[in-house]
Amino acid sequence: MHCPYLIVGGGMAANAAVRGIREIDPAGDITMIGAEPHTPYKRPPLSKDLWKGKSRESIWYPGAEDHAHIHRDTHATSIDAGRKTVTDADGRSYEYGKLLIATGGRPRRLPGAGDDIIYFRTVDDFDRLHRLCEQGGDVVVIGGGFIGAEISAALAMNGAPVTLVFPDDGVGGRMFPPALAGFLNDYYRERGVTVLSGRHVEEVRTGAGQGTVRTNTGERLSAKAVVAGLGIVPNTELAEAAGLAVDNGVVVDRFTATTSPDIYAAGDVANFRNPALDTRLRVEHEDNALTMGAVAGRNMAGRTQPYDHLPFFYSDLFDLGYEAVGRVDAGLQMVEDWREPYRKGVVYYLERDRVRGVLLWNTWEQVDRARDLIAARDKVEPATLAGRIG
Repeated sequence: MHCPYLIVGGGMAANAAVRGIREIDPAGDITMIGAEPHTPYKRPPLSKDLWKGKSRESIWYPGAEDHAHIHRDTHATSIDAGRKTVTDADGRSYEYGKLLIATGGRPRRLPGAGDDIIYFRTVDDFDRLHRLCEQGGDVVVIGGGFIGAEISAALAMNGAPVTLVFPDDGVGGRMFPPALAGFLNDYYRERGVTVLSGRHVEEVRTGAGQGTVRTNTGERLSAKAVVAGLGIVPNTELAEAAGLAVDNGVVVDRFTATTSPDIYAAGDVANFRNPALDTRLRVEHEDNALTMGAVAGRNMAGRTQPYDHLPFFYSDLFDLGYEAVGRVDAGLQMVEDWREPYRKGVVYYLERDRVRGVLLWNTWEQVDRARDLIAARDKVEPATLAGRIG
């Protein structure tokens, strides 16, 4: 089948690309190959709003099938860049004019663990965990990073007994200053979460509706459900087999084009250079998926728009929340500017006397100011950052 526009992937970046194409080409046929049995949907509500009572129907992008032919519950198995064809797992062959790789990533898995662990990423994962929580019983969440912190808070707010296990000293310890991460340990405990920091998981056994997690310090934790939030691995195998440049993601230029003609990449799987940080990034958050996907779609349809956007990400943790821009990495020099300690403030992340990232902690509508500060690339004295944003 001939496809003027072919998109491999069915997530947020893929849907944004369809919208981008439609801005330039209202009529060209678009075909999408999606591995999930669903049309494209929004991922952030799976660990946020759906646990606060928002309707499950609210996550679906309206009109997705009005703009693209969507082949669901299948996946591409090969790309022949020379012949400009793609083959899927059902044996269908697609000849493309322009191709977008938006294959996202797959969850990191615990070695040797069973298939009953919920690697929380999809709407099916949400449905399964939600059903288990309705049945009652303890939940063990492994990982104190972005997903682990969000889902353990969401579960606790819904009355589930939760144990959060992670190897760092504090919740979000790889992103946040040590005192803030330590504060979050106590903050989670006050809200009913059993926080086991500084622990490595040595064994997980699941089956017959029950799981057991054993840590390196000897705890044996029984649970109705075991959830693991360990990050993702980009799905680059298809691109690599097709001869595209791959380096922590599919390498793209400033116009989201890969090293093969007429093939683009966007979203979690794409490695791009960001001019504000003057480095290559691969970003696994909503803002990047939506913005980059739309740019890729426009460029597939004939525009030459650079992707110069510096993405941000956000999170909700009980009644606290944050937005973050750039490199939010606890390994950098951190300058804390609190209006109210650990309740409202800004943390600046510096490298070689330049601001590389900004954490806006319960400080809202300041993302653009944070972007401008990072993009300026001026050398700063830490003392001059007090009151700069907020």
